[in-house]
Amino acid sequence: MGSVAEQMVEVLRQAGVERVYGVVGDSLNPVVDAIRRTDGISWVHVRNEEAGAFAAAADAELTGSLAVCAGSCGPGNTHLIQGLYDAQRSGVPVLALASHIPSGQIGTGFFQETHPERVFTDCSSFCEMVNTPAQLPRLLRVAVQHALGAGGVSVLVFPGDVAALPAAGPTGTSHFLTEQAHAAPPWSQVQAMGAALNAASSVALFCGAGVRGAHAEVMELAGRVLAPVGHSLRGKEWIQYDNPYDVGMSGLLGYGACHEALHQAELVVLLGTDFPYDSFLPQARTIQVDHDATRLGRRTPLELAVHGDVSATLRAVLPLLEQKQDRSFLDELLNKHCRALEDVVGAYTRNIEKHLPIHPEYLASVLDELAADDAVFTVDTGMCNVWAARYLTPNGRRRVIGSFLHGSMANALPHAIGAQLGFPGRQVISMSGDGGIGMLLGELLTVAKYRLPVKTVVFNNGALGMIKLEMLVSGYPEAEIDNGDVDYAAIARAMGIQAKRVTDPAKVREVLAEALERPGPVLVDVVTDPNALSIPPRITAAQLKGFALAAGKTVLSGGVGRMIDLARSNLRNIPRP
Repeated sequence: MGSVAEQMVEVLRQAGVERVYGVVGDSLNPVVDAIRRTDGISWVHVRNEEAGAFAAAADAELTGSLAVCAGSCGPGNTHLIQGLYDAQRSGVPVLALASHIPSGQIGTGFFQETHPERVFTDCSSFCEMVNTPAQLPRLLRVAVQHALGAGGVSVLVFPGDVAALPAAGPTGTSHFLTEQAHAAPPWSQVQAMGAALNAASSVALFCGAGVRGAHAEVMELAGRVLAPVGHSLRGKEWIQYDNPYDVGMSGLLGYGACHEALHQAELVVLLGTDFPYDSFLPQARTIQVDHDATRLGRRTPLELAVHGDVSATLRAVLPLLEQKQDRSFLDELLNKHCRALEDVVGAYTRNIEKHLPIHPEYLASVLDELAADDAVFTVDTGMCNVWAARYLTPNGRRRVIGSFLHGSMANALPHAIGAQLGFPGRQVISMSGDGGIGMLLGELLTVAKYRLPVKTVVFNNGALGMIKLEMLVSGYPEAEIDNGDVDYAAIARAMGIQAKRVTDPAKVREVLAEALERPGPVLVDVVTDPNALSIPPRITAAQLKGFALAAGKTVLSGGVGRMIDLARSNLRNIPRP
């Protein structure tokens, strides 16, 4: 029957797992050896377990399958924390194997002793410890199904000596449920939603990641009630493309007329979004639709809570809706959206080839133009989030992965590792800030070791740009945000990665095009303007006072790339009398 560790690996293979991300060592050795001797599964040697958890999160998000990371006892598995929080909050199926000190030493203050079954409870939906061989394989199967069923993190803790013991029984087989049902709303809620939509003189839709797979239904709803459609950052990739009702994004990274649409509409409908920034929501006259009933009403008071999958809900309510005839609210917001974009588009179009340091807006817009139609972008937390929100153009095939809910720094490069291993033939681009890449710089060694064709584009402004913005709006002068003038291209070349440093804006397009065409890993280090910052579409008087106290030369708006073309196109499509 083999060992407990061999049983673990056999169950992982039954669940379709092909990779385990982690750093080998002591209490993990029985599992690593079992992987070495098992066909169809391999160990991915990252340089920090945190990166392994981030890589697993991206792998799971893109493939929809279970991804696995691992950490040895004590600091080995506590390093997993950031990536596991990211996976849990993003709702992607990740299993963490957290090995423990020898079972006879638990509770004695032994070398590297922690209590992983306590440590990981807040970043997982399942966390249990294997104390005896008899608990496997059943407990591991429970952990796997929790991750797949709940959409989040499971943690299996096991002492290293238990993993090396002989198995207590045969492994057997069991089917894992991977395809879940779509929740249909109660008919009473459908009727109430239909009545509210018919009664409202103006409606605005705000969409999150929960509209994935419901693009056609949302467009039909918007057309029926003549509603402007805004979105969160996580909703952007699923709803902005082929959308003649688009009015942009709200929130801290927002642009366009989304904020106005939500605050001026008689009725707001939140579709598949758990948007955390309640200050950007009207806090009144709102319907929310979500498949997770625990999210209903936790960001804003509701006139109606609807429990159901977005696509199923809209298919049920559409037959009840009357076709609205008055386009004035929709057309007014489409015009406001276009004007808002035109007012700031010059921020990245003026003096492009002369402006030094390079506009990060220009860099992002060129990257968007040159990237493949099915590219996967991984985006660092901070100002890279802003440039991704405003410049990456969704088309229904591209993916954008980031730590959008947990907000951890340094996620882009390890996310790119998991994305590339999950889709070896797909173009993967890491939009890395210099602060982020500096934090987990060692993962360039992982990229080099496996010759992963990740294209890492460093937005190198020599500072923690988002922290600078936070200090400015709070009235604090900037302090301790300087990252220094670091040549990341030189570092990458020393690791065996092809790399170039760009300081001349006239060279940006040429270097990016060459990098994206080259086989294997490439890093492009672009020196960008540290004063290119961005503020939300609406700011408070206190924030304005903060800018007045602390701001020097600061760009407060940013361009919006090809989205201005979409907005102008939508205006041309407005019916004329």
